[in-house]
Amino acid sequence: MVRPFARKPPRDDIDESDLEVGGEAHAAAGKTAVAVALKRAVEQMGPSRTARTLLKLNQVDGFDCQGCAWPDPAAGHRHAAEFCENGAKAVTEEATRRRVDRGFFAEHPLAALEERTDYWLGQQGRITEPMVKRAGSTHYEPISWDDAFTLVAGHLRGLDSPDEAIFYTSGKTSNEAAFVYQLFVRAFGTNNLPDCSNMCHESTSVALAETIGIGKGSVSLEDVHDAELIVIAGQNPGTNHPRMLSALEIAKQRGAKIIAVNPLREAGLVRFKNPQTPRGMVGPGTALADLFLPVRINGDLALFQGLAAYLLEHDAVDHDFVAAHTEGYEAWVEHLRQVDWSEIERATGLTRAQVEEAGEMLRTSSRTVFCWAMGLTQHRNSVATIKELVNLALAQGNIGKPGAGLCPVRGHSNVQGDRTMGIWERPKPEFLDALQAEFGFDPPREHGFDTVDSVKALTDGRARVFFAMGGNFASAVSDTEVTEAALRRADLTVHVSTKLNRSHVVTGREALILPVLGRSEKDLTGGREQRVTVEDSMSAVHASKGPLEPASEHLRSEVDIVCSLALATLGAAYEIPWADLRADYSAIRRRIANVVPGCAAYDEKVERPGGFVLPHPPRDSRTFPTAVGRAIFSVVPLDVLAVPEGRLLLQTMRSHDQFNTTIYGLDDRYRGVKNGRRVVFVNPDDIRHLGWEDGDLVDLVSEWDDGSERTAPAFRIVAYDQPIGCAAAYYPETNPLIPLDSKAEGSNTPTSKSVVVRLQAPGGGRAGVTRPAGVDVEHGHKRATDPIQQS
Repeated sequence: MVRPFARKPPRDDIDESDLEVGGEAHAAAGKTAVAVALKRAVEQMGPSRTARTLLKLNQVDGFDCQGCAWPDPAAGHRHAAEFCENGAKAVTEEATRRRVDRGFFAEHPLAALEERTDYWLGQQGRITEPMVKRAGSTHYEPISWDDAFTLVAGHLRGLDSPDEAIFYTSGKTSNEAAFVYQLFVRAFGTNNLPDCSNMCHESTSVALAETIGIGKGSVSLEDVHDAELIVIAGQNPGTNHPRMLSALEIAKQRGAKIIAVNPLREAGLVRFKNPQTPRGMVGPGTALADLFLPVRINGDLALFQGLAAYLLEHDAVDHDFVAAHTEGYEAWVEHLRQVDWSEIERATGLTRAQVEEAGEMLRTSSRTVFCWAMGLTQHRNSVATIKELVNLALAQGNIGKPGAGLCPVRGHSNVQGDRTMGIWERPKPEFLDALQAEFGFDPPREHGFDTVDSVKALTDGRARVFFAMGGNFASAVSDTEVTEAALRRADLTVHVSTKLNRSHVVTGREALILPVLGRSEKDLTGGREQRVTVEDSMSAVHASKGPLEPASEHLRSEVDIVCSLALATLGAAYEIPWADLRADYSAIRRRIANVVPGCAAYDEKVERPGGFVLPHPPRDSRTFPTAVGRAIFSVVPLDVLAVPEGRLLLQTMRSHDQFNTTIYGLDDRYRGVKNGRRVVFVNPDDIRHLGWEDGDLVDLVSEWDDGSERTAPAFRIVAYDQPIGCAAAYYPETNPLIPLDSKAEGSNTPTSKSVVVRLQAPGGGRAGVTRPAGVDVEHGHKRATDPIQQS
């Protein structure tokens, strides 16, 4: 069954015939990243506002970046410009002077907005007041805050069961807001708390919880600096976590070696020019990867087993650590004795010599840090793959000692903090017991819907209200056609947002947009200057307080919106002091201290410059709170995804001008793409073998085991250095290719990095017959050779 995605093409905001690849776009990689970001910031904020904002970004007395969750240096060791190119873009998007007001919505009916691209929607500016789409209406119109809360409360109280409501959370929500949000949802009576982690690092959380007893990484920033060896697998830090490059530079200066494992030879894995230093400004920069392993997509599990076999062959094992702290080692060793090197080579696309070179680097390292991101987490076998990575760390005792450990790099600024605060559809009984003891009600114990199950519940009518605390759900979830249809079936959709996005034009019968304060803005809720807190990828919690006047007098904080909605919906039920919590965020932090493990004296600790670090038993004391009280070696069968002849295995990814679903611009400087996004990167040999030419226009057709197919139309082929049989393209444009039921075993994470596709001419024609008009396709094989520059 062929299922082409039916959304109309964009009208006039992007002309894909203007897309350029190579040439000037490739040369643009030599521009300093900071200059690029500052130019955009000044254009949208003006010079004075730019300075006031960026100089407070990631500072002890400032506000936390809206972007990734990479940790800040210790207080007293931060640069005046403690931000990267994409962090500056994130601030610019929020602190822009552009506005989306009632006049904008009166001028633009929903049908017209739906035809616009995600990029165009995001570039219109900040939403200035609450807006409602009434049933049967073609436009959003203004609504007062009180009427908005009354509308939501009426829908919620009218449900047959609390489980008919879904409460989504984006990773930017503060700890204080997340805590009162989950408190409200559970007091309302459901655990339907899906979040963006379900779509990214859920596989990590599951694998780590089952093997080391806690679903978080075990390293500090100093551990990265002090490592002898750093393995970076399935991650592109130059685009997705740019400030990580500074940490890698410090590690290299202290003698560390780096192994980069990735299908694409990304610029940020090759060389880094740090504009904070003279060498970065005028010198050659710092070479990063000592060994680059261009693994085939989904070949990481096989690679890790090959590396483990090499370590065992050379007895490069910390037997004392294994005996004292682990279980299952002998079974793991017996399993690895069966390793078939021909299968390892076939699955990885690497030679045995390449794998053994990496194995030798592991063998001779006494302190190894393993870093990973979405390249490992979004496959059917992702949980198994991460467990095998944990096996490697356990075998050499690389957990719970300085300069070593597990480092999952989270992609959103507070996604880890939200989970710590209780945003989870499968809460632990101990957390619910503490919540009951603190607030005097019995929270629901049944597990709720995660992201995938939420879409299914909306589709079949088991859910009728969808409430989103931030994010862009329609563009973030796989199977776009199904997801959008599910949202449209809702009686009410509500989005707490700073800016316009795709989800606002994919509405239920009624819809609300509730405009919220951004991180960069002053929060004077309750008549006092408030601050919030966040947690980074390495379990460090710190305060955040914005310097700017709000974009509109009608904006409210996340905490205000949640507590006001709770009052409108629950009233005096359970005697939870919603008004007091709304007026004083310290009151929330005192409650967090009583409920959340590791948060004793929370309000006092976040007063410290730089905040504090949450406890992590494997890191702190080599104790492992698993079911057996020890770290667990996992026996993982080698699982290789078969790709039929004439097909490619596609991974979806971000462009450099993008953060999650937010598209900052239409260029991908480090991959040599300019003024367009509908491109598919393919190995030159595959292009020739499949009968195409570099620059041809094709449809991407995904093929699935149940015989179904999905089509994403009109992508331009771009030759790019990657393994034979692999391809890559940007999301959310490729999300329609991934069925809702294609998900990781054990975590339900969509398989966005394992999509079997064929290339066909638009409309189903043969290869090599269609070329986009007006596009110059004379360019060479793009390779990531220019140094990446970040701050």
